[in-house]
Amino acid sequence: MAIAEFLHNPAVGVGTTGITILLGTLIGGVTFSGSFVAFAKLQELMTGDPITYPGQNAVNAVLFVGTLAVGAGALGAFGAEPTTMFYVFTAAALVLGVLLVIPIGGADMPVVISLLNSYSGLAAAAAGFVIGNMVLIISGALVGASGLILTKLMCKGMNRSLANVAFGAFGGSAKVDRSQIGKRPVRSADAETVAAELGYANSVIVVPGYGLAVAQAQHELKKIADLLEERGVDVKFAIHPVAGRMPGHMNVLLAEADVPYDKLYDLDEINNDFPNTDVVLVVGANDVVNPAARDPNSVIAGMPILDVDKARRVIVMKRSLSPGFAGIDNDLFYMDHTLMFFGDAKESMQELIKELRELP
Repeated sequence: MAIAEFLHNPAVGVGTTGITILLGTLIGGVTFSGSFVAFAKLQELMTGDPITYPGQNAVNAVLFVGTLAVGAGALGAFGAEPTTMFYVFTAAALVLGVLLVIPIGGADMPVVISLLNSYSGLAAAAAGFVIGNMVLIISGALVGASGLILTKLMCKGMNRSLANVAFGAFGGSAKVDRSQIGKRPVRSADAETVAAELGYANSVIVVPGYGLAVAQAQHELKKIADLLEERGVDVKFAIHPVAGRMPGHMNVLLAEADVPYDKLYDLDEINNDFPNTDVVLVVGANDVVNPAARDPNSVIAGMPILDVDKARRVIVMKRSLSPGFAGIDNDLFYMDHTLMFFGDAKESMQELIKELRELP
């Protein structure tokens, strides 16, 4: 909208309207191209590891300053031709969006998505100022403000600052020897064994992760919870603040399956319950349950995790031993009290439902 307004009146000049057009174009361009990079990382169309090079932050800073200078030229400064300078300004904003997101690893994508959502709101508000649309201004400001608040909450959930997320190049395996991942022995189980572990327990905590969303197995998970409750098992759901690939992903997913809201507990509410829990069922989660976060030498040191390893028994439903977005191995998988239930979450749960129904 800002671009269309400028092309309609290239001689807008320096002033409130001109500056607002540039601001909307800059924020919109960064959001647009940055969102494509985030999408490519999440869909594994490109590496989820941070893409870095020497002096990256300095290059980004120089590009940002240069983009502002070109923007000034688009408003008539330096005697430059406005339309040409505006095209260059728009292209620079798109490049800046790419360069700002590529050094951010997949583990930080929930925070990045939240921040980009905030940017989109700010861009909409700027466009509202340009065309004099009060509804667009108010709605854009609300989206921008709520996105910033959510971004702050997400950073708190990871025990990291926004600056560290944006410039820390965290979330990949650049410093990790991936050749050793998944090489240690694990204890695997079939549906019959898992059904017995769950069905004869007194208490079960379910930890959903992105694997649940990929398999679209939330309804099957609800059936399992119902079957366990019919047997007198106390079932709770533990929700990590950055589980999934977007803020609130797990809450929305479970709400679709009609899981009661009072069954959902966040990290602070549920962590003290794990030592007194018979079985924890981890469905497609990885980094948010990795005990390596307690190791000060780990790349995820200090990240708040769900203390599932403190339960009496842990069952992990996962396709393979592949690492999460942080790119590191998960010690939880190799512990003596952990059982790995390999397979597609939806198919595995369908088998589990059948076995639970047959339990005496």
